[in-house]
Amino acid sequence: MKTVSHWINGSLSTDKPSQVGEIFNPATGKISGTVNFADLATVNTAVQAATTAFDTWRHSSLTKRTQVLFAFRELVNKNKEKIAELITAEHGKVLSDAQGEVTRGLEVVEFACGIPHLLKGGFSEEVSTGVDVYSIRQPLGPVAIISPFNFPAMVPMWFFPIAIACGNTVIVKPSEKDPSTIMFIANLLKEAGLPDGVFNVVHGDKVAVDALLTHPGIKSISFVGSTSIAKYVYENGTKAGKRVQALGGAKNHMIVLPDADLELAADAAINAGFGSAGERCMAISAIIAVEPIADQLIEKIKVRALKIKTGDGTTNADMGPLVTKVHRDKVASYIDAGEKDGAKVVVDGRNVDMAGEGFWLGPTLFDHVKPEMSIYLEEIFGPVLSVIRVKTYDEALKLVNNHQYGNGTAIFTNDGGAARRFQNEVEVGMVGINVPIPVPMAYFSFGGWKNSLFGDSHAHGTEGVHFFTRGKVVTSRWLDPSHGGINLGFPQNT
Repeated sequence: MKTVSHWINGSLSTDKPSQVGEIFNPATGKISGTVNFADLATVNTAVQAATTAFDTWRHSSLTKRTQVLFAFRELVNKNKEKIAELITAEHGKVLSDAQGEVTRGLEVVEFACGIPHLLKGGFSEEVSTGVDVYSIRQPLGPVAIISPFNFPAMVPMWFFPIAIACGNTVIVKPSEKDPSTIMFIANLLKEAGLPDGVFNVVHGDKVAVDALLTHPGIKSISFVGSTSIAKYVYENGTKAGKRVQALGGAKNHMIVLPDADLELAADAAINAGFGSAGERCMAISAIIAVEPIADQLIEKIKVRALKIKTGDGTTNADMGPLVTKVHRDKVASYIDAGEKDGAKVVVDGRNVDMAGEGFWLGPTLFDHVKPEMSIYLEEIFGPVLSVIRVKTYDEALKLVNNHQYGNGTAIFTNDGGAARRFQNEVEVGMVGINVPIPVPMAYFSFGGWKNSLFGDSHAHGTEGVHFFTRGKVVTSRWLDPSHGGINLGFPQNT
């Protein structure tokens, strides 16, 4: 079995850990390795390495930074299949999903390669006689990224390429459930020419998280995970004087209007609800069917759901296992609760027949779900799709806007006026029109509203550049050099 250690100052840590965690292969249920957990001393060592490296990296030229990122981009592209295999081995998602994850992460790397343009300031000449004013953006210092298990490559890439391009140094605390992917990425960054100490990785649990949240050397925290932990990270990080962006949970709705293309809507529901076994913050988990189309839509989704092949992500399966046994059991308990509360189980994922001890759960489809049920109110984070029937568009919009989460949403319709009204009225951060997973491109910013985001800045895009930099405005006056610095009689205060 492999042992995963920390990556500090350009090499693997050899410190003996006081605690380790187990890494599982979700498809077999077997332990595949262990991961060393960081204590306060380990975090201090990583922060010191990042602090020392910052003194030099912040003064590196924009040309040097882009050269490193371009080289890193080529290395990631060359090793895309290897990275996908690591993701599948520890997360469980099928290889095609894993490769797609790497591709989306690469888009942010490519965006960050344009940092010379993105860091340009403004300049105003002669704001007063002989006085110019200009603005610049400067890096923060060592920054921390706390990333989740569901996208071990893509989510860290939302943050660290931009942070590094802006001149910061980075410490990543990945999920202890699938830590190998970020270690491979760390090696690629070193191979790309990134100086030691600019990128560091510490593994662990709450001890490591709390150490990063309170360490005075860490200037900002970027987090993705559940809402309860996002709120904890935001409250404790800001209390320690840090800049924080904490992306939380979701309950993404898909409204299907009566005029929608139901074949398209059914395909979208399957892909958005069951892709990556529903373990993604942009998964559609609630379909609001505006009558009279509910029966037709549910039947089309049912037919498709029954054809989904659940299996090992390295085979030709459509959907892999869930990440851990504990999480699989938790998702299954929601299915039990939904059935007990009176929702109709149309497709039952508990009945999936799989060999071995993997963490299996098949696609599940509920009908007649009510807004007061736990399967509607709470984020399940698994392959469970709920259908809520309503009579009007206004009723559907009210459901979306009244929910505590506001991450992503979608509407399926052939009516441009209805779609335009929806994008204006819905209280959600990311909106899809006939697009089920409205994940923006890297040059736009990713993030939700309400309990889906704590903080003022979304991930990547221009908001990401602003998050990882501080603005500074300079007002300057220079005396005429041809007169030896003697003032030519310009007014001193105008």
